[in-house]
Amino acid sequence: MSRSGSTPAGRLDPASPVYIAGHRGLAGSALLRRFQAEGFTNLLVQSHDDLDLTDRAATFDFILESRPQVIIDAAARVGGIMANSTYPVDFLSENLQIQVNLLDAAVAARVPRLLFLGSSCIYPKFAPQPIKESALLTGPLESTNDAYAIAKIAGILQVQSVRRQYGLAWISAMPTNLYGPGDNFSPSSSHLLPALIRRYEEAKATGAPEVANWGTGTPRRELMHVDDLASACMYLLEHFDGPNHVNVGTGVDHTIKQIAGMVAEAVGYEGETLWDATQPDGTPRKLLDVSVLRSSGWMPRISLREGIEATVAWYRANVGSARK
Repeated sequence: MSRSGSTPAGRLDPASPVYIAGHRGLAGSALLRRFQAEGFTNLLVQSHDDLDLTDRAATFDFILESRPQVIIDAAARVGGIMANSTYPVDFLSENLQIQVNLLDAAVAARVPRLLFLGSSCIYPKFAPQPIKESALLTGPLESTNDAYAIAKIAGILQVQSVRRQYGLAWISAMPTNLYGPGDNFSPSSSHLLPALIRRYEEAKATGAPEVANWGTGTPRRELMHVDDLASACMYLLEHFDGPNHVNVGTGVDHTIKQIAGMVAEAVGYEGETLWDATQPDGTPRKLLDVSVLRSSGWMPRISLREGIEATVAWYRANVGSARK
């Protein structure tokens, strides 16, 4: 196949059309806020009702008609340990369909700049810590989310393949565990931090003497505020052009017990916390090596304690409309 010219890293034109796929999700909504704050005036957004990215024909029609100059793929079916363990086929199939349809359509339109958002779950369960980008495909995955991880790995390889075959300046970013405004607070499908916030909020409201959390509390997790992710994505789009995916994180982790303690403190819950060791812990540790991103000049700004307090405040202000 012939190769087309690429548009490498450089200052993005605030007037050019930018499509943020998945703009209502946690990462997508933060990206939308960031681009709006930076003065971008031609932001393309489509709700699921307007455009189902698992519909290949509809996806091609939208991309070929709108001709975005930048695409950020933040669209995905996501969930916590319970959801991933219960519905692995759905997580694999839906995410593959979304990615293949969107990226194939972007190739057909020769979109010059695209950022694919993956997940730190792409790495082996027992990868050396902190996890370097080179750890990809070096060992078995965590079984509770391996289907989702395989879909995201396929997305990385598709971006790399597009670079080789078509010469388009597409890149991939692998964020650590995210949290913040717009998160999913569902008791059945939420991730660690929103699940803890909801649980402790409800315990405080009902006067429950104790809160029971899954696992032993000993695994370590790195958490990053989603507004820091949006900042990093814009930075990468303007400063990075390379075939390898880039880790995006804080470079700092905490035990789940420590995180739960910060949530309890932010909520104002004074009861006891219990740990149900009969439930799975998941990956024992997942700390990203962020030296590639750090060396390029980007640093996170929001501390975990500050971010948890802000997210609790957001949840209280939006409890009626928050995803749950």
